[in-house]
Amino acid sequence: MKKLKLIYNPFAGDHMFKEELDGCIEVFQQAGYNVHIFRSMAPGDIEERLSLIKPKEYDTIVIAGGDGSINNVVNAIMKQGIKSALGIIPAGTANDFASFLKLPKSPVKAAKVIAAGNTRKTDVGEVGGNYFINVCAAGLLTNVSQIVDPGVKNTFGKLAYYIKGLEQLPNLVPLPMRITTPERVMEEYLYWFTILNTAGTGGFDRLSPEAEIDDGLFDFVGFRAMPLHELAILFVKMLASSDYLNDNNVIYFRESNIKVEYLGNDTDMLATDIDGERGPDMPIEVHNLNKRLNIFM
Repeated sequence: MKKLKLIYNPFAGDHMFKEELDGCIEVFQQAGYNVHIFRSMAPGDIEERLSLIKPKEYDTIVIAGGDGSINNVVNAIMKQGIKSALGIIPAGTANDFASFLKLPKSPVKAAKVIAAGNTRKTDVGEVGGNYFINVCAAGLLTNVSQIVDPGVKNTFGKLAYYIKGLEQLPNLVPLPMRITTPERVMEEYLYWFTILNTAGTGGFDRLSPEAEIDDGLFDFVGFRAMPLHELAILFVKMLASSDYLNDNNVIYFRESNIKVEYLGNDTDMLATDIDGERGPDMPIEVHNLNKRLNIFM
């Protein structure tokens, strides 16, 4: 029989995946899988558990959780050289990557997508020996997913991200940055930047509508420092239409390799976020690993 490793985070999203667990197992068993289950209990245990398996031990690895749980599995797969195809059951709050793939929100329906066996190669980002599948970012809003209270997130869903983002606005600090690509070098004061593999992050799902997961390119979106009233207008434009990318206060380009340096002295501003998890401190060099991961969709 084919072997499937089902990993689930019982604390993700509304904590209700456990109610759908048996239905998902049934779908996988009917598809001819021998199902092995791992219930995550603490940060770091997903990567630790996957570090114990052999590269070809499982035909399929399935993660039921949010973007952070997916990131844990992707890092384990890349670091351990695991050859399994990855299946995703969106059970988190924002589910940015799963939403981009248009995966069903119903766990059982998502399991049926995996059971159908259709896969596609996706790009993976590498930064400082860590990996991401959706986004690497720094500045305003980028740590929102890390600091939103779980109870508030479970109650308000994506709206919790917007609320926490608004709370951060009075603390805006322009960040002096140097951005280097094979084609250009820019020095700018930025409030925020994202290096995207998909169209959005943190519930903002149309940051870069032209993004593709297998084109070998990242979409860089950065907000220049600007008066608060202009920033408010830009946020409204961003939520309403992709035309905001043409705004003079926005830096937008597409590239496969990007270096970002923080030119200031405040060490608190060095942190980055990758897929909702704490990333390496700047300076960072981000590389696109084209079509490196096989995903069910």
